[in-house]
Amino acid sequence: MAGKSVAVSPLAPKSYPAIPEVPGVRFATAEAGIKYKNRTDVFLAVMDKGTVAAGVFTTSRCPSAPVDWCRANLKKGSARALVVNSGNANAFTGSKGKASVKLTAEIAAKAVGCRVGEVFLASTGVIGEPLDASRFNGVLEDCAARAKGGPWLDAAKAIMTTDTFPKAAARTVNISGIPVVIAGIAKGAGMIAPDMATMLSFIFTDAAIGQEALQTLLAKGVVNSFNAVTVDGDTSTSDTLMLFATGAAARRGQKLVKEPGDRALAAFRKALNELLLELAQLVAKDGEGARKFVTVTVTGATSAKSARVIAMSIANSPLVKTAIAGEDANWGRVVMAVGKAGQPAERDKLAISFGPIRVAVKGERDPNYSEAQTSAYMESEDIAISVDLGLGKGRFTAYTCDLTKAYVEINGDYRS
Repeated sequence: MAGKSVAVSPLAPKSYPAIPEVPGVRFATAEAGIKYKNRTDVFLAVMDKGTVAAGVFTTSRCPSAPVDWCRANLKKGSARALVVNSGNANAFTGSKGKASVKLTAEIAAKAVGCRVGEVFLASTGVIGEPLDASRFNGVLEDCAARAKGGPWLDAAKAIMTTDTFPKAAARTVNISGIPVVIAGIAKGAGMIAPDMATMLSFIFTDAAIGQEALQTLLAKGVVNSFNAVTVDGDTSTSDTLMLFATGAAARRGQKLVKEPGDRALAAFRKALNELLLELAQLVAKDGEGARKFVTVTVTGATSAKSARVIAMSIANSPLVKTAIAGEDANWGRVVMAVGKAGQPAERDKLAISFGPIRVAVKGERDPNYSEAQTSAYMESEDIAISVDLGLGKGRFTAYTCDLTKAYVEINGDYRS
């Protein structure tokens, strides 16, 4: 894909809200020439002393070297620097990958003035190609020297691969009357399926929250956001979602919160979950070749876990996704996806709707079904599929996109 012009997804935001600075965080981007030419491909975030980190990573049994590095450093809890590069995933690179992350962290630690164990790394791009960490020499030092509090879209652009638009979001809330900021970026367009983060995303806040509480908030927040989004059913080797809290709000009087269930975090928890969901939905809206954003809601399941399995079965079905691409309300394919999920389901209790239109009920086509009305709805950019199993109270919502010819074209020559 390097050097090729890719049209921006029609589902991209028409405008971006202003993303405020997060006290205690400064960043810069640069061109290291890792794969792409004439575009930034390195992002360095520098965080104040006292910053704590939380993280959730891929469940792949073949994780990248940066994922291994982050997991090890996360046990220490503190963070001073984050280095992210695009164009090379540094995955399936053996001993060379381990040496590369070590050298990258050493270069970053020297540039920032911190310990190597306080440096976190993430890489995205081609799998199987060694990453030449020497490219970061001088680059990270320069980034550290000119790091500042914005603009966030620059950071989001630097970590893009096949993405067609940058992804960033922010919230401002109060903790015990003290205003705090939460801001984050994400990247992802293909090789997107849940089982932890489904891409790269980095969230920053100036809130004073203990590391264990921060980890709990993130782990719970991912369930209905990044673990509810899918583009193609493939989980990356490099999936990384990290949340950094600088604690700078303590200087304005916010007391450190150590318990995740503390009532003082109620507004923060809600805002964080909203931000995670917004970023996750932006990933689905930028699915490779996507033309439609699809929400799949399953209700009436025997449990929430069962509802999730069924919702993801529908959202990951190539037949369902290609039907949506063709603007065909083919509920037969939805029935297929429900039936193959291996979860409790009774054909004659099933009801299926596309948007506000119920197309099937009690195991057969709805007697009031209108082909013209349904076809008109399927022309929309946002498509909602609802399935009621009629068995219990379990529910889950998944987010995906359609599957078009462009997906094949993009992935057919990704390494070229």
